[in-house]
Amino acid sequence: MNALMQAQQAYAPTKSATRTGRETETELLQRSIAQLSRAAADLPNSFPQLVAALHQNRRVWTHLAASVADRDNALPADLRARLFYLSEFVEHHSRAVLSRKAEVGPLIDINTAVMRGLSQQGGR
Repeated sequence: MNALMQAQQAYAPTKSATRTGRETETELLQRSIAQLSRAAADLPNSFPQLVAALHQNRRVWTHLAASVADRDNALPADLRARLFYLSEFVEHHSRAVLSRKAEVGPLIDINTAVMRGLSQQGGR
């Protein structure tokens, strides 16, 4: 590909619409649910995959916690507090799963419930 073609491609309009923050968060939760579910289905053989899935899920929840902690977040204060509490629970429970003292199911359930809530609320 020559420089002219690369420039045309770089400045061409995008084919997909821009997603809202809520749509992105929903997709991240869907991915986490899928990764956690796949890894949990084949334990103990898939423990390395479970570790990776838990890490990714914690990253999603760290993002959500930072988002609800932001003063400019438009969600009601009570909902923001509950989501922040859930992020703390996810962190604590993930450590318990990693030390094989807890099951991954509650994390999948939480992600599913929050994802459904995001989907019902529509875009930001």
